[in-house]
Amino acid sequence: MMTSLISVRKLCFSSNRNILSCTKHLKNLTSPRCNFSTWNKQISKVLKKNKGLSIKVIQPTRGTTTDAATAPFSRQQKIIGAWLFGCAGMCFGAVILGGVTRLTESGLSMVDWQLLKDMKPPRSQQEWEEEFERYKQYPEYQHIIKERDFTLSDFKFIYYMEYGHRMWGRMIGVAFLVPAAFFLSKGWVNRSLKFRLAGNAALLGFQGFLGWYMVKSGLQQQPLPTDVPRVSQYRLAAHLGSAFILYSMFLWQGLTQFIPINNLPNTSQMRRLRIMAHSIKGLTFVTAISGAFVAGLDAGLTYNSWPKMADRWIPSDLLAFSPTWKNFFENPTTVQFDHRHLAESTVLLIAAFWYMSRKAPLPPRMRMAVNALLGMGLLQASLGISTLLMYVPTPLAATHQSGSLVLLSFAIWLTHEFRRLPK
Repeated sequence: MMTSLISVRKLCFSSNRNILSCTKHLKNLTSPRCNFSTWNKQISKVLKKNKGLSIKVIQPTRGTTTDAATAPFSRQQKIIGAWLFGCAGMCFGAVILGGVTRLTESGLSMVDWQLLKDMKPPRSQQEWEEEFERYKQYPEYQHIIKERDFTLSDFKFIYYMEYGHRMWGRMIGVAFLVPAAFFLSKGWVNRSLKFRLAGNAALLGFQGFLGWYMVKSGLQQQPLPTDVPRVSQYRLAAHLGSAFILYSMFLWQGLTQFIPINNLPNTSQMRRLRIMAHSIKGLTFVTAISGAFVAGLDAGLTYNSWPKMADRWIPSDLLAFSPTWKNFFENPTTVQFDHRHLAESTVLLIAAFWYMSRKAPLPPRMRMAVNALLGMGLLQASLGISTLLMYVPTPLAATHQSGSLVLLSFAIWLTHEFRRLPK
């Protein structure tokens, strides 16, 4: 308990209004609960008796009071929040572009990576022909010409798809780094957010490296002449997973700048729901990563039936590879089997959460997040089944991949609503 207002930062204070700090020791100014109204009356009495005291107004730091749920957000916070939402939106766009680039088999069209030189595409006919000749030296072209003709016009299409994806990634870097430098110079960023922004910057750079590391794996000669040139499914999963993590970080930090903390009751029911909400978020992420392995191995084209796989609940080639662990990452049958059941488990967990939360005392905004999560979970499952049954058409497959990120967004929103009040 404090006996002096000169150490005001140590004061246990339960209001978000401005507080007073005196330059002299004010003794006998204690309260069992440090209630604002009681404290205000006490200091008024002291000021009447000590008219020589000098007074200074100090603005409290947001997030240090028990009334954080009702505290207003500053203009600077809202600007930073809108910027973080914008970065999250650009990451979402990169995931969509990346999915379409992969589905149109355009990802291996640019056979080198240079940060600045790549920003200028071929312009003249000679430059295009030179670029096309470089592409012909790699396995993908040799595989394509065995099945069909492939002209310069065809090459231009896949080149521009990959070029657009790479340029979008560079635009994310600019959209993040330039405003971040401005906000830091203005002193708008608090200490905790500085560390988070540093993590964002590091992950953004690492994401660019992973993109080229992934593409490089598809430019290597395949072990067998009959093998289809494709990027490593391990590197594809790492690239997609890091994109999802970066998006999640931007989204969470943006929500923190706009949405106050709910003052939820500390009950066993609420603790169970909080654990379930975080479990849903984790399972949604794992399911999305398993989808990257499906995409990397073209496993969506192996068993195009549901709920069974070729009239069997457990296909005969589920564990055909040796050693056994390789089946979970390299066997298309096992990879599709895992993705199916992870997705079904996610939807069932979301439905169970929705049912258990019906009688819980949730605020309206949190209730909206629960309903949105259930609706999106059902829609995403429908998209996945439709993509499978229709033999993975590009528009539907791209929508399904985007849907996984929307579902993860709702899960992040829900867990954000479950944040605890700071002690």
